[in-house]
Amino acid sequence: MVKITVMGAAGRMGKNIITAIDANPEATLGGATEAPGHPNLGADAAALAGFEVSGVTVVEDTTDAIKASDVVIDFTTPEVSIRTAEIATELGKSIVIGTTGFSSAHREKITELAENNRIVLAPNMSVGVNLLLKLVEEAASVLHETFDIEIVEAHHRHKADAPSGTAIRIAEVAAFGAKRKLEDVAVYERKGIIGERTREEIGIQTLRAGDIVGDHTVLFGGDGERLELTHRAHSRMTFASGAVRAAVWVTKQDTGLFDMQDVLGLK
Repeated sequence: MVKITVMGAAGRMGKNIITAIDANPEATLGGATEAPGHPNLGADAAALAGFEVSGVTVVEDTTDAIKASDVVIDFTTPEVSIRTAEIATELGKSIVIGTTGFSSAHREKITELAENNRIVLAPNMSVGVNLLLKLVEEAASVLHETFDIEIVEAHHRHKADAPSGTAIRIAEVAAFGAKRKLEDVAVYERKGIIGERTREEIGIQTLRAGDIVGDHTVLFGGDGERLELTHRAHSRMTFASGAVRAAVWVTKQDTGLFDMQDVLGLK
């Protein structure tokens, strides 16, 4: 049985992860944390998610919570996730990171930590999205010479980063399939008299509204036809279940940096 510590256990995502742990026969809740001053500090983590009292208390001390488990799941903020990864690595505990909004410096730090730890880093843990990534790469490799590539993502009004980490990952995969460098061809906004669209550019557009969990569409537009690949998430449990699956998987690996393509055997 793999013991899992959940960072941000009293939040929406944290509660979904605890629910997913309960549903996975290979996993059990080992620890739970929340930010300093959070009103649910000291509460039973499982009870907060609607289950029977587990004896796992929500604590502020990240080190103590991580010590109690084999692996950590972190869907918090870039700064918190980096610190969590550092502590997990010091303690020899694996970590699954679903946080988005990382800078290039953050990513470099995670890559460095993965030299001495087992880390899964993925902006989206859903099985469907990770299959979408594979399909996007294949489609881009076939269509890139005669089709334009556009990506549209939509999320709830509370999401802090834009574009979504998933949209950026889709764009990276599309650029790879099209034999382009994303930093050279990405277009994140169009306004005014901008001139004709170039064949090389990859558009990435953002929508924020209501309680949308997460929609991503990749449009390949050609003359006389278009191909659209769409994934819509209807529940955060999609991401939570994938994260727990990744947590169980990564504890059995050698050190290294992995993503959900590795977890699902799609590479």
